[in-house]
Amino acid sequence: MKFGITFKGEMNSQRSIAIARQIEIAGFEYAWFFDSHILWRDCYHQMARVLEHTTKIKTGPLVTNPNVRDWSVAASMFATLSVENQNRFELAVGRGDSSMRVMGKRPATLDRMAEFIHAIKGMVRGDEVTYDDCPSPVKLEWANGYDLPAWVAAYGPKALACAGEHGDGLVVQLSDPDLCKWFSNQAIQAGEKIGRDMSEFKVLSCAPVWVGDKDLGYKQTKWFPAMVGNHVADVVEKYGLDSGLIPDSLTQYIENRRGANADEGYNYKEHANKESDNSDYVSQEITESFCILGEPSEHIEKLKKLEDSGVDLFVIYLTNGEEERIIGEYAEHIIPHFS
Repeated sequence: MKFGITFKGEMNSQRSIAIARQIEIAGFEYAWFFDSHILWRDCYHQMARVLEHTTKIKTGPLVTNPNVRDWSVAASMFATLSVENQNRFELAVGRGDSSMRVMGKRPATLDRMAEFIHAIKGMVRGDEVTYDDCPSPVKLEWANGYDLPAWVAAYGPKALACAGEHGDGLVVQLSDPDLCKWFSNQAIQAGEKIGRDMSEFKVLSCAPVWVGDKDLGYKQTKWFPAMVGNHVADVVEKYGLDSGLIPDSLTQYIENRRGANADEGYNYKEHANKESDNSDYVSQEITESFCILGEPSEHIEKLKKLEDSGVDLFVIYLTNGEEERIIGEYAEHIIPHFS
């Protein structure tokens, strides 16, 4: 199993660079960034700084979406970061949540997301590409032929199928081993159904962690199940509680969420904020299921289960305080068990 972190975009550049250097020495391989340009500072300037000051770390948005930028602008930016930095750039994409909803806009359709993935990969490679917002073909003559990996974030059955049919990997925003296995199986089976070779298909699990006291860890990370619940509630509403298409543990969580009046409205201005009122209803039990809390031995145990469930890359949402200490704990006590 490989390891990475995700920056939210609220740190100043100097601290982000220092942490990127720290994780590179510690054995992490990825420094992803949230891509939500209104809630936080633009992430691509920060990626360029991180790439400039490291030699091995890979970076990219976790996640971007098809509707927030013109596709040729996005492709040119991605290709530039790749060409200038030994192709240490990867793409993670979803339909668009916080970056779109905070503006009152709707996420992209799955068909549009699939088209976006192929168009971006083609332009970054240097292919001539025509897409619906641009009637004339686009070709980046200076591109270097890089086959940009595209990870796809998904929860629902159709989104998971889209990931398997069009992506190079799956992003699962939680760290429950059984759920990760269920989600990844759906994506892999969808890819196999259309004849894709899924042997190189990767699975990324991302979640906050806290090394140390669990009660404090719960307080620092309970924002995350609230964020996940907001995503999954949309899926459950679309398919229904009794459809059989969503794991029982998630549908039960959404039922409990409704009982706590959490559907009165999700405040996107407090998205991924550990002080968020969005998380008032979240229990410690569900937080421990979705995140990783406790002593190093407990992290190792759960990460081993994630690895056994098929997770190739575990990414820490580095947004809960004491970030440098958390990295140090992983470097000294946890990552060596997976090398």
